[in-house]
Amino acid sequence: MTSFAFEVEEVVRHFGNVKALDGLSLRAEEGKIFGLLGPNGAGKTTLVRMLSTLSNPDSGTAKVLGIDVTKNPRKVRDLIGLAGQFAAVDEFQTGRENITMVGNLYHLPKAQVKKRTNEILEQFGLTEAANRTVKTYSGGMRRRLDLGASLIAHPKVLFLDEPTTGLDPRTRLDLWGTIRQLVKEGTSILLTTQYLEEADGLADKIAVIDHGKVIAEGTSDQLKSHMGGDLIEFTLSNPANNAKAITAVSPVANKPPTFDEQTLTITVPVKHGSSALTDVVRALDSAKVKPVTLSLHRPSLDDVFLELTGKRADSEDPDTQHKGKKGRGK
Repeated sequence: MTSFAFEVEEVVRHFGNVKALDGLSLRAEEGKIFGLLGPNGAGKTTLVRMLSTLSNPDSGTAKVLGIDVTKNPRKVRDLIGLAGQFAAVDEFQTGRENITMVGNLYHLPKAQVKKRTNEILEQFGLTEAANRTVKTYSGGMRRRLDLGASLIAHPKVLFLDEPTTGLDPRTRLDLWGTIRQLVKEGTSILLTTQYLEEADGLADKIAVIDHGKVIAEGTSDQLKSHMGGDLIEFTLSNPANNAKAITAVSPVANKPPTFDEQTLTITVPVKHGSSALTDVVRALDSAKVKPVTLSLHRPSLDDVFLELTGKRADSEDPDTQHKGKKGRGK
């Protein structure tokens, strides 16, 4: 029988007139990384807060490792870790003191807290800075400290709400390695992210949510296959040519072309890119539209996301009354 790291069924959560979660249902297997994608206001952070017992659903059920988060929140907290969008560290304490404080909140034995603190400082490359106050840390160091502190109790389920936002590429890759290692050691992870390549590279399964509902779910390859072929993209120098260009290339497309107003890019889904590319060039030439750039590529997760939501991934959530606040599991 399959066991689930978390499962939510028909969960509803409203904030005034805003439907943050609107009948959301999801299941994530244990020992896997479950990626959660969605545009600004989709409900990602609201779901994380609910599963980590920081808020309750208006209706529906939410469980972590089979335990109802509303009926038995304390037991859930004993099993989870949480690293939210904003590094929750005390700037006036040292790195060592921050980790120790979280261990004490878990009511771990003093000897275990000391041992785990040293292990985490070593694991996240913070040993040399362990006795410095956190206000002297860089953003990347604070993020590593925050993630490390969430692991002090060896959580069975770890909620990572955009853990690499704002990090430089090297630090982000380092954290990716840490996340993969945690899964090898048996931790189940829910990862929300605004970096689609992050979900593509890390997640075993991905759900895309919008307006509080699941609109697509599957592996990265399964979601990409949703596009049904290749993509031809070209950019315009003049947005006034948008309608004329789309009309010209529509007969070549196997799905309606889309136009990105920000980048002035038209995307044309086609079944066979190599032959269709010539047809697109001819169609634009006949319409007297000269593209600035023209390219052919296989669909990416970014392409899937844009087609499904019509938007780009973002880091915000409608749960604005809690913005900037977070917890760890205690």
